[in-house]
Amino acid sequence: MPTLIDVKPLDNYRLWVKYSDGIEGIVDLSDLVGKGVFAPWKDYREFQKVHIGQSGEIAWSEEIDLCPDAIYLKITGRKSEDLFPKLRELAILHA
Repeated sequence: MPTLIDVKPLDNYRLWVKYSDGIEGIVDLSDLVGKGVFAPWKDYREFQKVHIGQSGEIAWSEEIDLCPDAIYLKITGRKSEDLFPKLRELAILHA
């Protein structure tokens, strides 16, 4: 899986992300604002604190982070089985 190499906040709770394979795109996170751990985002300044965390996650704080792999799949429209063919094989074996 490619690694996240850059992330920037955009207007209206969107993020621009870039990965090590050259894939880049914009993801809309506005549906998360104010829900659960994302409550601090009601203050837009908190959303703007996005950065790449120590483990490569998309992070805002110790309590708020997102998996960069999930965002990559969302941007590319791929499924995890497309990137990891062995997962498809395992799914067939266990079906």
